[in-house]
Amino acid sequence: MKTELDRMAIGLMILFCMIWGVQQVAIKLASTGISPVWQAGLRSMVATVIVLGWTFVRRVNVFQRDGTLLPGLLAGLLFAAEFALIFIGLQHTSASRGVIFLYTAPFFVALGAVWLLPQEPMRRAQWAGMALAFAGVLILFGEGLISSAGGEWVGDLLILIGAGFWAATTLTVKATALIRISAEKTLLYQLGVSALVLPLLSLILGEPGVFAPSPLVWASMLFQVVIVAGVSYVGWFWLVRHYPATRLSTFSFLTPVMGVLAGGLFLGEELSQTVFLALGLVGAGIWVANRPG
Repeated sequence: MKTELDRMAIGLMILFCMIWGVQQVAIKLASTGISPVWQAGLRSMVATVIVLGWTFVRRVNVFQRDGTLLPGLLAGLLFAAEFALIFIGLQHTSASRGVIFLYTAPFFVALGAVWLLPQEPMRRAQWAGMALAFAGVLILFGEGLISSAGGEWVGDLLILIGAGFWAATTLTVKATALIRISAEKTLLYQLGVSALVLPLLSLILGEPGVFAPSPLVWASMLFQVVIVAGVSYVGWFWLVRHYPATRLSTFSFLTPVMGVLAGGLFLGEELSQTVFLALGLVGAGIWVANRPG
């Protein structure tokens, strides 16, 4: 495994953060016709079929016995719990508050790495870089913390726990036998388990499911299934196998900023100078965290 990020890893992470930022817009658009948790479950179901087809074409054997069943099922349950908590939490708190609590995940990864990934020691510059990048996210969304309604703490707590599950998924992949298998099989564990768990949870919550289908709703779902759950997640788990998770996680702070930029581009939302200040801080934090030691 490499100890530093090279140009390819940096380029892929920027591309994936752009995709994940646009995903926020796609989720908003799809939510006008599909319930949130059912939307996440539907995405996993269809993406499972697509990734299985990809492994068949590429002749990637994902069914051999390799001792990864238990950690794979664990990663799948963590993945499902993450999305369930995030989507449910957003029913109780604002999106701007939710983003702040969700992007505590890189700190959870860094803390977990101290015990689980001794081969990836955190330097002071990495902690400082993450703090600087998180400051950018706070500047962009922190105003929402001031205006708090009475019950928003419930949603905040659920999303904070969801961030912990996100970090736990990354650490599970790095610290178990999953690190030895293909990125496709790692992703299939998570998609397959969440494809079973999330629809059941949606039924328990009494969601209506697909209640107002339209071409725009289905186009948004297609983007989430093929580009997000298919292409970007396979690429992400490939990167996690070959590069330090703590350094990769720092780039995730770009995602909310990219989401705001995508909202301005595709939804006509107003872009203020704060957005570009936040982008500068996040970029500076990523640079500080990933400087060679």
